[in-house]
Amino acid sequence: MNQQVLMKKIKQMQDEMIKTQQEIEETVFYASSGGGVVNVEVYGTKHLKAIEIDEDFEVESKEDLTMLSDMIVAACNQAYKEIDETTKERMAKYQSLLGGFGGLF
Repeated sequence: MNQQVLMKKIKQMQDEMIKTQQEIEETVFYASSGGGVVNVEVYGTKHLKAIEIDEDFEVESKEDLTMLSDMIVAACNQAYKEIDETTKERMAKYQSLLGGFGGLF
């Protein structure tokens, strides 16, 4: 394969990688915790879009606030994990292809 064809293929792959990454970043991931008491929406960039708390959740003590905080953290962590898994899955083909270039990338 001549160098010009190889460079063209690399550029095409780079463009596809960028497009895939942009699609992931623009995707909104959803997660919940506490049996649906807390629902979060997080962009693929891991920026929080929204937190919804079930209107039936009542805070009667300091422990309830602590539990609510824990549920928010758990839902966010679940969304972040899903983002990481999706990113790994969708970018895996590029990683395997790039590995064939002897660590140049």
